[in-house]
Amino acid sequence: MRDKELLPEAGKYYKGNLHSHTIVSDGIMTPEQSKRAYKERGYQILAFTDHEIYRNHQELDDGEFITLPALEVSLNERSKDRLLPEDKTYHINFYDTHPQCRTEEELENLLPKVCYQDKEGINAYLERMKDSGFLACYNHPYWSMQTYEDYKDLRHLWGMEIYNHGCELDGMYGYHPQAYDEMLRCGMGLRCLATDDNHNQYPFGDPLCDSFGGCIMVKAQELTHGAVMEALIKGNFYSTMGPEIYRLYIEKDELIVKTSPVKKIYVITAGRNCPQKTAPSGEEISCARFTLSGTEGYIRVQIQDVNGKYANSNAYFLEAE
Repeated sequence: MRDKELLPEAGKYYKGNLHSHTIVSDGIMTPEQSKRAYKERGYQILAFTDHEIYRNHQELDDGEFITLPALEVSLNERSKDRLLPEDKTYHINFYDTHPQCRTEEELENLLPKVCYQDKEGINAYLERMKDSGFLACYNHPYWSMQTYEDYKDLRHLWGMEIYNHGCELDGMYGYHPQAYDEMLRCGMGLRCLATDDNHNQYPFGDPLCDSFGGCIMVKAQELTHGAVMEALIKGNFYSTMGPEIYRLYIEKDELIVKTSPVKKIYVITAGRNCPQKTAPSGEEISCARFTLSGTEGYIRVQIQDVNGKYANSNAYFLEAE
């Protein structure tokens, strides 16, 4: 197994929320207010994913903060206008890798013209969006009332949410790593994202405020749309609710993980055997080394701090490395 930096050493980490809503759809804040709030709390990247509405807010970009043009698309099991509590739905975010190239005709044809039950049509739509330069992220499967049978046949996805802070506040079902592993075990090399999905119905500081709970840390050469998108495509980021992953690399058949102080460092694999290191009671750890056999299928690192907060790396398929 060759030596490899799974998270690149070069570059700088930038903090981002890739799922947010504003008054353009059903959020409370304006895009300007959202930028101000997130920038004040140390974020440098914000994707505006308003429902069924694509907007490019790059006039808000400055040297310390960038926005990503995007939208969230829904396909509901029954009514298009009203989602009942028991209805299934697909929610998919699309991030635009080439916003400067969009024509009016393209922007008018971003929404799907298929129904929830049409898997073939959904996959054709996902393929069309991918070919048009959009990264597709499958959102909050638990909140969407979906099971493995609903999402296992999706194709042309770039990533999926592993944590959705708004859903965690809704029903304590925002963290769903099992769904991510199920997709990986089907051979889909997806990235995983922790997001807010904020609508800001509650003010900052309220226990039910849905901002600032989940984010990704993007390792990019510079804070530009092109550099950030390149990092997202390559998977040069990790997802977190708080704990930090400093380095992640393979050296002489060993996986080395360096983190902020945490309680647990686990290596999740395609099988049930998961190497782990756990701190003794009252202590914390910040480094672990694991010998790899090369038969793990894929590996991904999951860490947990003393407050029960998680961080997750993307999955790495060893046969492809």
